[in-house]
Amino acid sequence: MPGRLDPKTLESLIRKDEVDTVLTVFPDGQGRLMGKRVVGRYFLDHVAGEGVHACIYLFTVDMEMEPLPGFKLTSWERGYGDMKVVPDMGTLRQIPWLPKTALVFCDVYTEEGEPIEEAPRWILRRQVERALSLGYVVKTGAELELYCFRESFDEARAKRYQGLAPVAGYLEDYHILQTTKEEPLIRAIRNGMEGADVPVEFSKGEWGRGQEEINLRYAEALEMADRTTLYKHGAKEIAHLQGSSVTFMAKYSKEAAGSSFHLHSSLWDRAGKKNLFVERAKRNGSPLFQHWLAGQMALAREFAYFYAPTVNSYKRYQSGSFAPTRIVSGWDNRTCGFRLCGEGNGFRVENRIPGADANPYLAFAATIAAGLHGIKNKLKPPRLYEGNAYQDATLPQVPKTLREAMTELERSKAAREAFGARVVEHYLHAARLEQQAFDQVVTDWELIRNFERI
Repeated sequence: MPGRLDPKTLESLIRKDEVDTVLTVFPDGQGRLMGKRVVGRYFLDHVAGEGVHACIYLFTVDMEMEPLPGFKLTSWERGYGDMKVVPDMGTLRQIPWLPKTALVFCDVYTEEGEPIEEAPRWILRRQVERALSLGYVVKTGAELELYCFRESFDEARAKRYQGLAPVAGYLEDYHILQTTKEEPLIRAIRNGMEGADVPVEFSKGEWGRGQEEINLRYAEALEMADRTTLYKHGAKEIAHLQGSSVTFMAKYSKEAAGSSFHLHSSLWDRAGKKNLFVERAKRNGSPLFQHWLAGQMALAREFAYFYAPTVNSYKRYQSGSFAPTRIVSGWDNRTCGFRLCGEGNGFRVENRIPGADANPYLAFAATIAAGLHGIKNKLKPPRLYEGNAYQDATLPQVPKTLREAMTELERSKAAREAFGARVVEHYLHAARLEQQAFDQVVTDWELIRNFERI
């Protein structure tokens, strides 16, 4: 079965004309894969060692690819020059759903060879390096939910994404009968991921009509971010090839449950063999785990933007919807923002705050930075919560809007210490422009409510 490739194997496949295209990709600020399709032989002769060039403006555009003003990284005044896109050859893999195609993740540099620190893959790399300097290997896991629709992407766009037909007509949480109806697509995604060396644990129906969850096997944080990003990208490509569509929006409809990105994390020794959160005599983990958890909770509001990056993200946080509204931790308690779970080396904390729309690199980076903050300051978490956290008004809340999350990030000294002022200001500026764009739009809700009756 196709999967991870080493450079020699890739060269052999290209020479034998079994691979003719290499996707050279990197994640942008929204978590989308950007890059170029490189002819196989040209990749061998030039790109593998030298990289390719791309316009640096890709880190200053919005979802519509509109160049946005006011960024320090680049601008019209600076001419929107090039950057170097250099393959990380350890990430080579074959893509089974595209004929004769391989893919490699890349890191981005200035023309002078300096890392572009605002790039999500570099932001995560820096936090992984910080953890490793303290003797910790960070492992993460991702559970992303998505909705499946009968319409193709083109048909959905023609309908302005209104009145779409989910694959299911009823709530399907754990349903085998209904998920069998979705299996042609979901099986293709599962098997496609396995073939692209993105190991999958399982898929299941979720608490929505046409909503599924596909769980990826945990891995070291940078590898896991690559896998998660390729999964989101690949699921959409595979759906397109089948004439259907999927969405990872946090909340695609007021009437539908939101889509989560349950983010699992744990710290391991340098060899990656021992989970340092485990302490046999304590069900609730080692002192190191307690500090890690406390850091997650302490900075959950300040780092909320990295878990919920759009205006839409915050519409997911609804009481009684399996999305968290309170910053509290509990043992196997899905009403809490942080859920302790697992046994032995599988013991971990699940952060339930991120939505499926989060950029995996930024969400993992925020997780590591928050955990290290807790370790550095020897923070202790509150007692584990028992009961229904939705109904407890005394508990701290997850931010309710993008504007509130921006305010929290803007005042965060911890964010500047962890990521650097340059990175924080870059993403604050992006968030402000996103909020401004939304504030200027006249929505369907306003028209329906006011057009005739006001």
